[in-house]
Amino acid sequence: MRRKILILIGIGLVFLYITACSPIENLTGGSRKLPGKGVTVTMGQATWDTGWFQAQVYKLLLEELGYTVGEIETLNNVAFYVFAAQGDVGLWANGWLPLHDYYLNLENVAGKVRPIGFQVEGGALQGYLVDKATAEELGITNLGDLTDPKIAAFFDKDGDGMADLIGCNTGWACETVIEHHLDEYELRDTVAQIQGDYSALMGETIARYERDEPVLFYTWTPNWTVSELVIGEDVIWLSVPFSSLPDEPDANTAVDSVVGCLETPCDTGFDVSDIRVVANVKFLGENPAASVLFENVVIPLNDIAAQNALMFAGENSEEDLRRHAAEWIEANREIVEQWLENARAAVK
Repeated sequence: MRRKILILIGIGLVFLYITACSPIENLTGGSRKLPGKGVTVTMGQATWDTGWFQAQVYKLLLEELGYTVGEIETLNNVAFYVFAAQGDVGLWANGWLPLHDYYLNLENVAGKVRPIGFQVEGGALQGYLVDKATAEELGITNLGDLTDPKIAAFFDKDGDGMADLIGCNTGWACETVIEHHLDEYELRDTVAQIQGDYSALMGETIARYERDEPVLFYTWTPNWTVSELVIGEDVIWLSVPFSSLPDEPDANTAVDSVVGCLETPCDTGFDVSDIRVVANVKFLGENPAASVLFENVVIPLNDIAAQNALMFAGENSEEDLRRHAAEWIEANREIVEQWLENARAAVK
């Protein structure tokens, strides 16, 4: 009897040793499989810092699946889409669709990358805003009102008699749309797009607002700017005279209702966008776990805006961004685990 007990104990110890030394991904049940083990991923991120938090969220989630993710590379739009098509970059979390359709259709890109999942579906707005006080004083509701030199002069900061519209960084897709609008709405003689580093320019814009000076700027949501200048309270959206987008003669960018817009329907001049992962097609085909993860992840606009506000307040180092992402993941651990389980289930 004693011998049988010793044998059973020995078998149990051997089983425990084998189990403890086995790779996590080989355990029964599969809940801790690492389908990305041995795969190194190169991620890109956009030059607008309001998308960096999302990039860190995806990086951490990929790492939970076992992928090795190197340092995220900050790339302008053209560079990302070309590098992703070549396979030099696997993905980014900063695709704005349909705004980025132009890049998807480039000859050396088409068919080699594709959007996947809906990180933010139909909630990303873009357009032009002015401070509410000046809008009410001058009766401004529409960008077309700035064809009046007297109204435009209120927003002149450099003394050239033209309204200074804080616009997009060179190379952003919105730069092209703004330049198109200046032509289409006959604003060339009264409005100039001011370009540079968007964050720095908007910091100056907020300072002007705090001095009770008129402000005119382009922005998008989610964005830290609308945490500092609250839409509907501090600033309002301007409608445009009519829908018009580059190479889209039949564009219709009007929506039934937009909070903080004085015209109904409100046409901000830009399509309401989805924010999506864009990835190399070959990478997606070879990594079904990553593909399913991308299809599942959703990050609420309010959560992105809240993180952006922290970043603007000074928590803007890479360590801060990674911490913000980790805290968000833990705060949403129940749904995150479902995303990860779905991803692991994609690998037999």
